[in-house]
Amino acid sequence: MLFLDAVEDLNLPAAVKAACDGQELLNTLEKTADRLPDIIFLDINMPIKNGFDCLAEIRNRKDALKEVKIIMLSTSKNADNIELCYTLGADFYAVKPSSFQGLKDLLQKVFEMDWSSFQKSGSRFVLA
Repeated sequence: MLFLDAVEDLNLPAAVKAACDGQELLNTLEKTADRLPDIIFLDINMPIKNGFDCLAEIRNRKDALKEVKIIMLSTSKNADNIELCYTLGADFYAVKPSSFQGLKDLLQKVFEMDWSSFQKSGSRFVLA
């Protein structure tokens, strides 16, 4: 709910669709394959199917969905988690901010990023 509130507060040009768990996300993406999202925000700790599993399934697809930008969200700064996300094909890894304003700042930065020139690298992979 905070994520949705932050998008609304920032008046971002985005329509947000939320899923309660990883399997619901994958089912929704399958049903709406003709209307792909621009960005998927994946929480690592989701019920039923976690973010790592969802990321792997999306990146292993043979259709256009595998090209959608994916931002992994986690409270963890664990280097192994970050490396795994990168290896599985995440475009960005963001450490969940501890405040509502921090979340808004994170979302503002993500929406302002020039994804066409974005290069994955260890130094730009974590946003805390």
